[in-house]
Amino acid sequence: MGRISEKFIALQARNEKALIVYLTAGDPSLAKTLELILELEKAGADMIEIGVPFSDPTADGPVIQAAAQRALKNGATLAGVLAMIAELRRVSAIPVLLFGYYNPIFACGPEKFAAAAREAGVDGLLVVDLPPEEAAELRVHTDAAGMDFISLVAPTTGRDRLKTILQKATGFLYYISITGVTGTAAPKIEDIARDVGKIRKLSKIPIAVGFGITNAAQAEAIGAIADGVVIGSAVVKLIDEHHNHPDLLFVVSRYIREIKAALA
Repeated sequence: MGRISEKFIALQARNEKALIVYLTAGDPSLAKTLELILELEKAGADMIEIGVPFSDPTADGPVIQAAAQRALKNGATLAGVLAMIAELRRVSAIPVLLFGYYNPIFACGPEKFAAAAREAGVDGLLVVDLPPEEAAELRVHTDAAGMDFISLVAPTTGRDRLKTILQKATGFLYYISITGVTGTAAPKIEDIARDVGKIRKLSKIPIAVGFGITNAAQAEAIGAIADGVVIGSAVVKLIDEHHNHPDLLFVVSRYIREIKAALA
């Protein structure tokens, strides 16, 4: 059992829901990303989703797109991100989920990537543009390395498609709460409750809800339905607004403490 599954089990025993926080690696720098992760862990983040910057992030909204461009301009690379995670592992065992697009992984080579990611300390992988039908060429290596392959489910996912996804889902299921890209709309709680209920009838895998969650009230409402929430664009926006200020770590950690308090 990996760190992701262990974390969900531990939280369930305490009647808490998981808070998964997304950061774009390299925005404003890889060194600052590492500082932020450690501060977020202290503030109550249960898992960290680290976005590998990519030039064409089609699933991301304008906030994270801009962050990816800044990170690339700052010289962030897949190899650099993995090196940063390896440095994190010297001082922290927080579960780390690597979020990205398949192009950089393909360029690296799936087998080489899987070995490097596992050695760095990556616990799970979410490749947003790699559907189940095409994931085998990567999963043959990442599964063997013991990394969870996180699957996405959208409001438009039909029952048959959902069954196909659930057959090979590991770690947790990432439910996309809106149709569209990240950070562009507010989720509808009643729709989430309906769809999570459908998933519960087919699988016991933990369900985390992301896209569009920005405040503690939303997190609390969704936490009553799902096993965790993912906060992304709201944190990335805070980082952009305060990246030149000495209070950056304080502002971001205060925000995450508020969200986590709603999930406890």
